[in-house]
Amino acid sequence: MSPGRGAQADGWLRAMPVVFVLIWSTGFIVARYAMPHAPPLKYLAVRYALSAVALCLWARAGAAAWPRSRTQAMHLAITGVLMQAGYLGGVWAAVKAGMGSGLVALLVGIQPVLTALWLAMHGGRVTARQWVGLLLGFAGLALVVWRKLGQGGEVNALTMSLAVLALLSITVGTLYQKRFVAPCDVRTASAVQQIAALAVTLPLALWLEAQPIVWNAESIGAMAWSVLALTLGGNSLLYLLIQRGTATAVTSLLYLVPPCTAVMAWLLFGEPITALTVAGIALTAVGVGLVVRQR
Repeated sequence: MSPGRGAQADGWLRAMPVVFVLIWSTGFIVARYAMPHAPPLKYLAVRYALSAVALCLWARAGAAAWPRSRTQAMHLAITGVLMQAGYLGGVWAAVKAGMGSGLVALLVGIQPVLTALWLAMHGGRVTARQWVGLLLGFAGLALVVWRKLGQGGEVNALTMSLAVLALLSITVGTLYQKRFVAPCDVRTASAVQQIAALAVTLPLALWLEAQPIVWNAESIGAMAWSVLALTLGGNSLLYLLIQRGTATAVTSLLYLVPPCTAVMAWLLFGEPITALTVAGIALTAVGVGLVVRQR
């Protein structure tokens, strides 16, 4: 490899975590753009269908191997229902119900804490540092959420329930995947997950949602970004980062998403960033860092 190409490749590897955080943060912004024009489950069902088609074409072009056993396909389907239908369904429905994209990102951003705590409790004792991190993380969340109680309906029983559904879905899905899903090609694995999410989401959308999807520049642009950037780009970057042996680093990257989302939401939608919001995000980030940090 020539020195120029080597430097270019090294620069790309260094940029991958930054690009991943920026792409992942836009997932909450896309929900805010699309939700005024569509019900969440119908919109997500279309997203899953288009993503599955794109992934199948990508897999066919690269002659990617499909899961060889029904058991592996079943495990992938379960993770798809949890990490796609449950997680995204909860996030998008919370935004549709009035919760700001910055706040829902912060609530879901506690996921690394719950994952690390579960693994610590089932693989060994929870250290004092991890308990302090857990308390700091939840204190940061409480600082932000408490201020928003009763303010325009952003935080109420419905929006909190939907955000908690998303949080539990991504946490359980992550733990399930760590336990049961064997390594396989990211293209075919993602395709199975998208198909499973579609199979669960579409019947619910047809049953629960009467509002049609209004296709305009914002909803079409949000759909294109969701499929191409988030599903194909974001998921692929996540896979590549983990494949290079940086799974712990990727987990720690997730707590950079809430501040990124908060800044994007402030710039695009005027969602306020107050001193309490900054303090809450900082406390949550420190808490998550203490829980997931390696000894």
